Amino acid sequence: MSNEKIQKTNRRKFILLMLLMCSPVVVSYALYFFGFRPESKHYGDLISVVKINGNGINQSDNTILRMKDLHGKWVLVTIDSGHCDQYCQEKLYFMRQVRLVQGKEKHRIERLWLINDDIVPEGELTKQYEGTYFVSAKNSEILSFIETEEVQTKHIYLIDPIGNLMMRFPEKIDGTKMGHDIKRLLHVSQLEH
Repeated sequence: MSNEKIQKTNRRKFILLMLLMCSPVVVSYALYFFGFRPESKHYGDLISVVKINGNGINQSDNTILRMKDLHGKWVLVTIDSGHCDQYCQEKLYFMRQVRLVQGKEKHRIERLWLINDDIVPEGELTKQYEGTYFVSAKNSEILSFIETEEVQTKHIYLIDPIGNLMMRFPEKIDGTKMGHDIKRLLHVSQLEH
């Protein structure tokens, strides 16, 4: 083979290699400028990560519950009055059911109801949702970390095992989709106590 043919072959290989290396960048810019946004698979809304600190009074045994006591677990959180209207009870129900459907992984999930007033929930409610932490948090700093007062009572929140508030679920809860999100998080999370 002549020297000239070798140079042409090498030049073609070099150009082909450069095109291959630059193609991901070109494709990503094209997708960005044409507005392509892949559909997400999660149901809950990811929110700005906030480290949750503080404590409240556990109503079941009148002890202090510190947020750091729940580290190592995924924590489903709801915030409501101790009066607990229909929507509040619905959130408690979905938190219980989503935990139950996790099967052998359910021990990795805790449920926390932060009560934002001085009303003590009915005894029937505490029996029905046994295993949920009923925590008086009216004057606790915990509530200051979770969005605004108007929004707090509309959602179920999720705290990760290291104590970061990281997700909230929509107002109109779909328990099946919420359960799938939690199952996916438990599957990919290897952090324990």
